Amino acid sequence: MKHTEFDARGTARPSKTASKDNTEETIPEERVPEATNMDCINKVAPVMDSISSTKPSEAVHSTPPLPEKSDSVVKEKLTKRAKVIRLLKWFVKDQWFLLAMSAVVLVSSQVQVPASQQRLKRTVITYLSVSVIFFVNGCTLDTRVMLANYMRWKLHAFVQLQCYLVCSAATFAIVSLCATNPNFMDPWLLIGFLFVGSAPTTMSSNVVMTRQAHGNAALTVVQSVIGQFLCPFLTPILLQMYLSTGSWYSKVLVRGSGYGEIYRRVFMQLGLSLFLPMFIGQVVQGLFPKQTKKVFFDWKLLKLSSIALLTIVWQTFDQAFSSGAFEAVKPSNIIFIAFITIALYFIWSTICFTAAIFWLPKKDVIACCYCTPAKALAMVVPLTSVMYINIDPVDQSKMQIPAIIFQAFQVAIGGILTIGFRRWIRPEEEKEEAEKNGEAGEAK
Repeated sequence: MKHTEFDARGTARPSKTASKDNTEETIPEERVPEATNMDCINKVAPVMDSISSTKPSEAVHSTPPLPEKSDSVVKEKLTKRAKVIRLLKWFVKDQWFLLAMSAVVLVSSQVQVPASQQRLKRTVITYLSVSVIFFVNGCTLDTRVMLANYMRWKLHAFVQLQCYLVCSAATFAIVSLCATNPNFMDPWLLIGFLFVGSAPTTMSSNVVMTRQAHGNAALTVVQSVIGQFLCPFLTPILLQMYLSTGSWYSKVLVRGSGYGEIYRRVFMQLGLSLFLPMFIGQVVQGLFPKQTKKVFFDWKLLKLSSIALLTIVWQTFDQAFSSGAFEAVKPSNIIFIAFITIALYFIWSTICFTAAIFWLPKKDVIACCYCTPAKALAMVVPLTSVMYINIDPVDQSKMQIPAIIFQAFQVAIGGILTIGFRRWIRPEEEKEEAEKNGEAGEAK
């Protein structure tokens, strides 16, 4: 009986080793990797037996999945591609004017207006486009801000002295160096450089660029008006001073008979394309302030000034290609003019920025940096045709080439600099916006 009870208890209570073996045999297949990994970490011996006891097919099936390297690489490529596409979209949206100007120059190099209609085209574009730019400024600039900027006579002297004296002196130094070798450059190109250095600040591109760079556009308008007003008085004097040195390149000129035609043309252009549109714009803004803000800011018609500037660039290069001026000059001279133009623009901008940053607000610094190096092609062209007589049309076109190339680069460089100026002034704008919001919250 005892033996029988012993057998019954033996059969009723299996051994611990048997239960362990049964447990190992009944581990679900999907839990094997988990158990294997944990036991490997803990370095427990029985797990090695369990791994070795599994069948080959089960071992292959139970190994942990490999890291998805291919998926991560694909995601990285997609991320980089998305960043590139986002950057391209931003550049096209932010620098659309530069891209459009390149297209305009390319079109003007292939197709030109007939020579018989060049004068009509130049007159219409010069007056109409500049009028559009200053009408838009009149509709969008506060009258009180304009008047306040007119009273800043120290700032006017600072800008105009640099624009006329510093720029013309630097240009004369470069021309004198180039003139040491008479075979290096065409004399008409050297004279054209002096016209560029002695010209006033432009009326169109610097106003548009200052607004895009978030600078003081009202100050730029005021400086443009003052510079254009001083042009008939200062530019001929400076040119005569630099060309009376007896240099070999100045002997090709025959002086005209007085400056009456210069005064008539300059002041007529100032009145019709600057003062009158500006006054009309200010009146429209005073009568319909809400409608004006909605049209130009909400409907984005502020870009009309940029489109008008594109037409000025187009007519300039159309005239240059139509006259064959570029074909009459050595390619090496054109390349040299391009490099010197870039160097002069950056030198003048650096001098102005360095001198202005110590005593002017950032918005005014931006306005000065666009006013000082920019030159008015609309003033250079009439001056070259009025101050000196008996000039062959081809030679006159040569004399205008430095101004044409300079205008293209000043617009292109000015457009690129808007990116840096906006980043530079952004903290100040955010601070002003926060202060306004705080004052508005306190008022409520």
